[in-house]
Amino acid sequence: MQGHIRKRSRGSWEYIIDIGPHPAQRCSSCRRRFWVERRPKAECPRCGGRLAETEERRRQTKAGFASRKEAQVAMNKTLVAVEEHSYVAPTHLSLREYLTREWLPAIEATIRPSTFRSYKQHVECHICPHIGSVQMQKLSGASINALYAKLAVSGKRDGKSGLSALSIRHTHATLHRALKDAVRWERVSRNPADAADPPRVSSAGAHEMKTWDARQLAAFLGATRSDRLGGLWHLLAMTGMRRGEALGLRWEDVDLEAGRISVRRALIPNGKVVVVSEPKTARGRRAIALDPETVLVLRAQAARQLSDQQRKGSTWRDTGLVFTKEDGEAWHPEVASRFFRQAVRRVALPTIRLHDLRHTHATLALRAGIHPKVVSERLGHATISITLDTYSHAIPAMQEEAATLIAELVLTAARTPA
Repeated sequence: MQGHIRKRSRGSWEYIIDIGPHPAQRCSSCRRRFWVERRPKAECPRCGGRLAETEERRRQTKAGFASRKEAQVAMNKTLVAVEEHSYVAPTHLSLREYLTREWLPAIEATIRPSTFRSYKQHVECHICPHIGSVQMQKLSGASINALYAKLAVSGKRDGKSGLSALSIRHTHATLHRALKDAVRWERVSRNPADAADPPRVSSAGAHEMKTWDARQLAAFLGATRSDRLGGLWHLLAMTGMRRGEALGLRWEDVDLEAGRISVRRALIPNGKVVVVSEPKTARGRRAIALDPETVLVLRAQAARQLSDQQRKGSTWRDTGLVFTKEDGEAWHPEVASRFFRQAVRRVALPTIRLHDLRHTHATLALRAGIHPKVVSERLGHATISITLDTYSHAIPAMQEEAATLIAELVLTAARTPA
């Protein structure tokens, strides 16, 4: 790999290096060459001729150095970057162009619809309106920090109030992911979001985990047993399944004789539309053992659904789902959450979210002495560390019990004659 330095007419110095083969297009009519920076061109912008894809060696020039030595040092650094495959050719690509024309279209098919919707909202509402015009290669940690400061003051749509620290951290996560992909795709040489400092989220700003004790949970399940969605509440509380996993459960995934269900899919809200998605994690595809009472609840649900089918006749839609409306259609997850809130108010118990039934299941299981590994498997967590970190509030009781048992073991041995 070679390069050379030369003095320009105005007294400054420049270097020219060969950065290797690069995708290009060459016009079959005027023979002009166009480097492929982002997307291939449909036709020659000069004459409208047909463009043929090719690969040609590319040279890079950088000028403006005050001395030959300064140009030499800069050229050597660039040559090392080229040799280590970390060099990124200069480009005028803006952050808005990258996010909206490249990144979002590229990842849409690879993530859950709800995740894509969240990413798109962050890009369109919080990132592009403020720093979208900044060139990718000029983006810095300082400019990103300035964005976060502005969002904290006037980040909401009305421009009169700011976003919470948690919302800004979510925006940071989206931007960091996008720029991480930009590094992989050789749009930038480093991730400037690594140098940014999103605000910390206090315990008051995060979603507070609220759970019921065993007596409260039993009271709720007893009071809602005959509700149309009473079986759903029971299944969520007794298995720790996610809302979408339970709503996406099909009868073909249920083995009442063996007392076991298989989690294979989830219903995810995407605006007003409900889409079928894979479980949230790889370990989300799992089998969960059922207790006898939950088996009875599911049998009652099957009988209720058969009654609905006979009553609706030809208007019944056979979706194969365990929990459906009277006409067999799937429940929208947000509607199920709304009905849960109404049921909690009716029973007059402390307010919790539908997702907190999952937290309640895990907390009660850990406090009952069930091994965290088993709890993690039932919840479908990617690792056991997630379970331990999320439910650390339930661990002190286990620590105290362990201390007592160990002490009793040692003291008993001390009292026993040799």
